[in-house]
Amino acid sequence: MKMLSYTINISAPAAKVSAVMLGEETYRQWTAEFNPSSYYEGGWNKGDKILFIGVDENGKKGGMVAEIAEHIPNRLVSIRHYGILDGENEITEGPAVEGWAGALENYTFSEEGGITTIIVDVDTQDKYVEYFNEAWPKALNRLKEIAENS
Repeated sequence: MKMLSYTINISAPAAKVSAVMLGEETYRQWTAEFNPSSYYEGGWNKGDKILFIGVDENGKKGGMVAEIAEHIPNRLVSIRHYGILDGENEITEGPAVEGWAGALENYTFSEEGGITTIIVDVDTQDKYVEYFNEAWPKALNRLKEIAENS
């Protein structure tokens, strides 16, 4: 696996940026850059199970099964992915998840002078590098737009 890193500066306090990033409705808005139907089910507290879900062109749910490995409000969210969602089935072992189970997705927030810097570190497989290098900057720019204009 490779770790990819993306950074953006947002003209808003860390508490607001974090609230926009993790808020149920605003999450749907910025993550639409990955999948227009993107949403989550679950919680953002340390130890919570969380499902990252999208719906395909046939209306079938799919996505990732994860847990919140750490959450320090307005400073850090660490997500540990351990399975996939295939329709209503959670697959947490076997060939479908081998090679990336345990992958981390970390959001680090730091604020100085009313500007919040977010660093996103994502573990990924080689086959997704190009996709993430295109989608993550778009998603973070959308997050910036929402946080600065709301």
